[in-house]
Amino acid sequence: MSLSPSSPRACLAVLLCAALTACGGGSADSAYPNPPVPPNETTALPIPPGQIERAVAQLDGLADKVMAQSGIPGMAVAVVQGGRTVYARGFGVRAVGSPLKVDADTVFQLASMSKPVGSTVVASQVGAGRVDWDTPVQTWLPDFQLADPYVSRQLSIGDLYAHRSGLPDHAGDLLEDLGYDRAEVLRRLRYLPLQPFRITYKYTNFGLTAAAQAVAAAAGSDWETLSQQAIYQPLGMHSTSSRYADFAANPNHAPGHIESGGKFVVGPPRQPDAQSPAGGVSSSVNDVAKWMAFVLARGAAGGRQLVPADALLPALSPQMVSSPPASSTGRAGFYGYGFNVGTSAAGRVTLSHSGAFLMGAATAFTLIPSADVGIVVLTNAWPIGVPETLTAQFSDLVQFGSIQRDWWALASASFAPYHLPAGSLVGVPRPEHPLPPAPLASYAGTYQNDYYGPLQVVENGGALELRLGPAPVVLPLTHWDGDVFTFMLDGENAAAGTISKASFAAGQVVLEYYDAEGLGTFRR
Repeated sequence: MSLSPSSPRACLAVLLCAALTACGGGSADSAYPNPPVPPNETTALPIPPGQIERAVAQLDGLADKVMAQSGIPGMAVAVVQGGRTVYARGFGVRAVGSPLKVDADTVFQLASMSKPVGSTVVASQVGAGRVDWDTPVQTWLPDFQLADPYVSRQLSIGDLYAHRSGLPDHAGDLLEDLGYDRAEVLRRLRYLPLQPFRITYKYTNFGLTAAAQAVAAAAGSDWETLSQQAIYQPLGMHSTSSRYADFAANPNHAPGHIESGGKFVVGPPRQPDAQSPAGGVSSSVNDVAKWMAFVLARGAAGGRQLVPADALLPALSPQMVSSPPASSTGRAGFYGYGFNVGTSAAGRVTLSHSGAFLMGAATAFTLIPSADVGIVVLTNAWPIGVPETLTAQFSDLVQFGSIQRDWWALASASFAPYHLPAGSLVGVPRPEHPLPPAPLASYAGTYQNDYYGPLQVVENGGALELRLGPAPVVLPLTHWDGDVFTFMLDGENAAAGTISKASFAAGQVVLEYYDAEGLGTFRR
């Protein structure tokens, strides 16, 4: 909501501004001298001279320690302060079994750190007058629909970048796992049930991707080219791309690693082009440092205003409560447009985001605008809390001069559930005397589902298998009890050991893993 200059509330706001920030000047004999910054920008705990430099000086030791604690193969770290890169270093190796070391130019997949990077691309187009954060998505994607026609018409670019569309958490991700491309995933979002519009925070990759598609359409470009031309090239981010092929072709890239048998091994490739605006950027810490300096400079770089500050500010401002406080003494967490926006224990605004691929990437950055400092940590291993540990330790050192808590214990514990297998039968012993199945041929056939597409149940070599998705993905079935079978999953959204039931009854089959939103029923 905006206020016109003549409205009573706008006048009150102006008067309050004048009273609280001394915008019009104060009396020379006032008992309260004019503050150097507005009251809502002051902090309770000043940063003494040299404290940031001392924090930077401790990074080598902190990085070595968290590498040893975690056992991850490789990591790179950079810090910007006062508009320049003051620290950039690699640790470990690009790939297990390779002698090639990580350096500050090694390219990593950013995963969800792509969201704030992409948000600055959107801000560039807002500044150019092609779109606004409040532009309805259907203005540029007229065929894009959600389940509610009203929401479809009102849904804005900002709604999707703030995760307040009402789409369920991680909507569309399982379609991507099945091999559907971006256009088909976005088309199928219309089948998902919606929660209340603009008052429900649910994090989505493909909702945000739809907004980015609309921005690219307004610019007469594709998203990948627009990102390159609007942000990467002007900032000199020559190793940064929104295309997976560029990451894979870079001779200095770090493939993702997963844990197997108690050690890290190179994992299967994670190809995120379908959700590129939300998770498909690859970059080095040297490149990300240039981007962080540009954000801290409110859209300026190289002595010129690349993105107007007023176009960028909404992205860096609270737009949605993402984590309500658990008590009256707690601080709320907010989401801007692609950025996490919070308040530190020192009373300073922080901008941050993490990124993670279960198939082998973990990244994080934190900016403290009032201190004009930021840190980025990129790793080539699945998420166990390493980047979050190092960014939190550095932030403590910057603001307090010492590390305030055991961040490694806290971060590693918070990521542990991501690696637990899912399914109601995990850990359940097989029935000792299961009921026999019907003749396998009676289950075979084609089953329909609007959201996931057709499912083929095929008898093959005396057993059943499911074939789902455009490729399709083949999932062998194992008999469990009566008309219930099971299948195993292991991928980006399913931790190793995940078990799903396939329950047949009356001409339909319900696939437990795909039924989180009640859409897992396939009918003949």
